[in-house]
Amino acid sequence: MSGEIQTSDDLRENIIAAIRTCFDPEIPVNVYDLGLIYGIDIDAEKNVRIDMTLTSPNCPSIESLPMEIQQKAESVDGVKSVKIELIWDPPFHTGLMSDEAKLQLGLM
Repeated sequence: MSGEIQTSDDLRENIIAAIRTCFDPEIPVNVYDLGLIYGIDIDAEKNVRIDMTLTSPNCPSIESLPMEIQQKAESVDGVKSVKIELIWDPPFHTGLMSDEAKLQLGLM
């Protein structure tokens, strides 16, 4: 964004777009639309905190998926740092999924 001031909303949308390129290896839906991202907080210095969950605490992707999401978010222009927090409460359920994800998985 040469010469343009990037707002937190713009940065947030770019982070979401990057996260949407991450897929749960067992479910053919991106992690954002799957409902695994609970929150994205950006401070004034462009440090990002992403609160997320997995489909279960026994998810085989417990090591790799958060790291992939962190790397994708860190690759967004303007992001200074990214911290991932795994959260188990509330537990994942299909009500967290976007309508597009539900449609893709035949739940609608």
